[in-house]
Amino acid sequence: MATIVTMPRLSDTMTEGTVATWLKKVGDKVSEGDILAEIETDKATMEFESFNDGTLLHIGIPAGETAPVDSLLAIIGNEGEDISALLAGGAVTAATPIAETVVASETKTEATAPAAKLPEGVIVVTMPRLSDTMTEGTVATWLKKVGDAVAEGDILAEIETDKATMEFESFNAGTLLYIGIQEGNTAPVDSLLAIIGPAGTDISGVADNFKVGGNTTAVKEETTAAPADKAAPVTQEVAVDGQRILASPLAKKIANDKGIQLSQVKGSGENGRIVKSDIENFTPSTTSATTSAAHPQENAKTAAPQVFVPAGEIYAEEIKNSQMRKIIAKRLAESLFTAPHYNLSIEVTMDEAMKSRAVINSVPDTKVSFNDMVIKACASALKKHPIINSQWREDAIIINHHVNIGVAVAVEDGLVVPVLRFTDAMSLSQIGASVRDLAGRAKNKKLLPNEMEGSTFTVSNLGMFGITEFNSIINQPNSAILSVGAIVEKPVVKNGQIVVGNTMMLSLACDHRTIDGANGAQFLQTLKQYIENPVTMLA
Repeated sequence: MATIVTMPRLSDTMTEGTVATWLKKVGDKVSEGDILAEIETDKATMEFESFNDGTLLHIGIPAGETAPVDSLLAIIGNEGEDISALLAGGAVTAATPIAETVVASETKTEATAPAAKLPEGVIVVTMPRLSDTMTEGTVATWLKKVGDAVAEGDILAEIETDKATMEFESFNAGTLLYIGIQEGNTAPVDSLLAIIGPAGTDISGVADNFKVGGNTTAVKEETTAAPADKAAPVTQEVAVDGQRILASPLAKKIANDKGIQLSQVKGSGENGRIVKSDIENFTPSTTSATTSAAHPQENAKTAAPQVFVPAGEIYAEEIKNSQMRKIIAKRLAESLFTAPHYNLSIEVTMDEAMKSRAVINSVPDTKVSFNDMVIKACASALKKHPIINSQWREDAIIINHHVNIGVAVAVEDGLVVPVLRFTDAMSLSQIGASVRDLAGRAKNKKLLPNEMEGSTFTVSNLGMFGITEFNSIINQPNSAILSVGAIVEKPVVKNGQIVVGNTMMLSLACDHRTIDGANGAQFLQTLKQYIENPVTMLA
């Protein structure tokens, strides 16, 4: 009996999906577990496998087309089975069907543009949607050049999204025939990124016939040698011991500018690959410093020139805004100008928290910070004051009874907010380990998009920089964000006596549309009680 397969919901926020590639065609045998298609969701391109055995009788959504969740994706049944009743039935909202004997292989086009048939084996790769809020991406670095062989799983490029710079791997094998978006250029999601296919395939006309809803014009990259000042980047170099050194082109460029030998750098990327952050965080050893001193002429060739600015002269430097910086500017402006902010501050005594932390950290393999304790206290307080854990919508206020706390982490290009899901159910040690893991991967650009989604409340801590008090801008759609200052040793009054004490300032920025002043104040009172008496958080 024939089975209808509908567009799956592959993420919690997915409302529609795009069929990137069909891996089966009408008439093919399908076994349970076979990959039917690659489907682009609102977060990533994912493989969709069959849960049924049979023959693929019908494809309802051609490659490159988008349809709502639960639309008719395909029909699987017995070979030769009559499926006219299923196609005519109204049980499923079907996308426009195509002939059962042919699978469309056109690239995604505008309605007014004619589709061009792809040569056999040729795959069009489009700018992926690597986060739920991504509308365009910037190619930071190409790790392959036109003419290079590409294997499935190879990293094609580093793409800068609105949240982070992420490695984009190939889902296909072949030869890189064409690059549509050059390094440093920005293009909308679904723009032509590259074309992969058999070596020597004639792809003339494919890029010209590819249209997308933006105004990006693809620039064809020739296979002739690049000029000396635009030499194609090399990702490998031979070390002194004959071993291969894997490094991104950007890391190589920065290393060259700084006069750093790649053989001295330990890579933190996949398979020990050296990435940008490894070069920027590299500290030369005594040996390397001696080597530089012993070979001043060689060092002079690679050292970056210092800009000399005579006294009294005006000098300015222009730095191109990264995609992350643009999105940060946009989101914070929207938050500040749409949400009526107000701020509440409270001073917290930290003496007991300091004693408790020392005891907790005396346990082997346990390490918690004061920030971890604040996060745990917030989770407990949010359960008592759920209105703080809310979000504004034009027609209603959504009160979240689950607690997902976002932790603001400063990275090279700006700020990211990884999320601790169900924080209220986590122990202090679990919070500490999770924060260290997320923060470390955030700095190395290894966070997944879904690890930065779904926060209901945010904590931002600048205490480690000596900032005693500050006010943050709300991380929407949250209704509040807590700003944590440094612990300060100062004279305090206890039982009528002036003694030395340790205090910390907490500031709560609230959205007045959802949180009234009294609600915010009550939350801070509860938070203060938990932090000043840490044992109560464990009850």
